[in-house]
Amino acid sequence: MVSDGEGECDTRAMERLPKAFYALYYGAGACLFPFVPLYYDQIGLNGDQIGLLAGIPSAMVLIGGALWGGLADATGRHRAVLLLAIVGSIGLSQLLPSLSAFLWLIPLVFAMAFFMSPIVPLVDHSVLEMLGAQRARYGKVRMWGAVGWGVAGPFIGWIVERSNLDWAFRSYGLLMGLCLVVIAYLPVRAASLHGPFRGGIKQLLRDRRWHLFLFLAFIGGVGLGFAHHYLFLYMDGLGASRAMMGWALSMATLSELVAFALAERAMRRWGARTLFLAALLASALRLLAYSLATEPWHALCAQLLHGPSFALMWMAGVSWANRIAPPGAGATAQSLFGGVNFGLGGTAAALAGGALLERVGAAAMYEWGALSVLVGLVACVLAERAVGIDQEAE
Repeated sequence: MVSDGEGECDTRAMERLPKAFYALYYGAGACLFPFVPLYYDQIGLNGDQIGLLAGIPSAMVLIGGALWGGLADATGRHRAVLLLAIVGSIGLSQLLPSLSAFLWLIPLVFAMAFFMSPIVPLVDHSVLEMLGAQRARYGKVRMWGAVGWGVAGPFIGWIVERSNLDWAFRSYGLLMGLCLVVIAYLPVRAASLHGPFRGGIKQLLRDRRWHLFLFLAFIGGVGLGFAHHYLFLYMDGLGASRAMMGWALSMATLSELVAFALAERAMRRWGARTLFLAALLASALRLLAYSLATEPWHALCAQLLHGPSFALMWMAGVSWANRIAPPGAGATAQSLFGGVNFGLGGTAAALAGGALLERVGAAAMYEWGALSVLVGLVACVLAERAVGIDQEAE
């Protein structure tokens, strides 16, 4: 018989590879994603062009996973598909800084986003399966992604400050290469990534609660998209150094860790719906704080609202989706939430933000973003009351 102490030791040992993967993967993301809009600006692209390129990865969340899922399911070689996706994302990312023509960048960014799209879903599913009865520990494992993001941010900012933006791409390639090593030893389990395209979507969309929930998920994605896509461009306009931009990622990570630590207790006390609405309000306040910034450190302080606006929203959204999903449609529900939030919402924010950036400037862009989130929040609360379902998700 295995004692509780031995079982805990086995669980902790089993978690080392997933923790390493999340730290490396999100550390790689911190090296690349915030700096890509700076590269687009550096080569002379306008706001509309930057918005279009920034929207492509979000759009691929909706379709890339389905295509990769079909390939993985058809061949039964999920590890090979995951390794191929990582290798493709590395290779294409290293080509990006060699291109400066907008028309050439479009297909390359599409291809890079396509290769990136199945990585997290496949690993998340494998980690949950590996944890088994200890799935409640997933949050503690996934938290290492935030640690990787926060540690890599200042480091890559310091490097780019003393060299050039090419090092953002090189660092991404290096850390993703280390992810390949981890994946070689991580148990990869079969997983379908195309839940939203199954028949369960029809049953979900007949439920009026889902209409309002997905609208809120979309609004949340818009708020996060405005915050994420253009922050470094805005800070650059305020005169921030690349090193300070890196520290902005660490400030966001600090607030995210605190929010994750408090989320479970807050969920029990207030419920998923209330927590989700509070996260949207925090998102609007975050965007408003950006718009009022006149010094780089003002934007740095506003990053402390990342935890309430992202971590609390994501935890509440996952819980809320699970609560109102019909039996047997849980995976579809989570896929819909992620697709509408990161996919549709992120794409809309990227396109609208780029157009606003070009025409009214960054500060006004953030003002419009904050107003959009607030209007959407109020409209949804009023609609809930009108149809009498405002408490059903609690």
